[in-house]
Amino acid sequence: MSEATPEFKQQLREAFDSIQAGQTFTFRRTFTEGDVGIFCGVTGDYNPYHIDDTFAQSGFFGRRIIPGLLTASMITHIGGMIGFLATEMHFHYVESVYIGDTITCSATFVEKDVEKRLFKATATFVNQHGVEVLQARFSGFPSHVRLVQ
Repeated sequence: MSEATPEFKQQLREAFDSIQAGQTFTFRRTFTEGDVGIFCGVTGDYNPYHIDDTFAQSGFFGRRIIPGLLTASMITHIGGMIGFLATEMHFHYVESVYIGDTITCSATFVEKDVEKRLFKATATFVNQHGVEVLQARFSGFPSHVRLVQ
């Protein structure tokens, strides 16, 4: 791996300094049939719970559910806006998410380790009915903040 330039290292310091523990970033989106098709195609996740109406209607959920990692991927939108490189991610799936659901993801930076230059964060994912569907925790570091906090 090559050495980063002094300018890039300065950018990393500025990005790290610009985020504080307790800061929250939020992203909301409605998941569509197209989202599920693209995600399943890219990942190869052809689970019948996601793509087969007949199978899903006779199963536990009564209809198709979207892939859990598709919902979880909402934190990558927030991460992308602050150039956040994750070093670790954990997910706990609480409730199912269905095509047409609008999910709000709120990511909060809960710990700032100045010595290691790492953040720990949590995220909650809530549907349009106010029901929590997913919990996440992750760690990593920002490299280029492009969001207004």
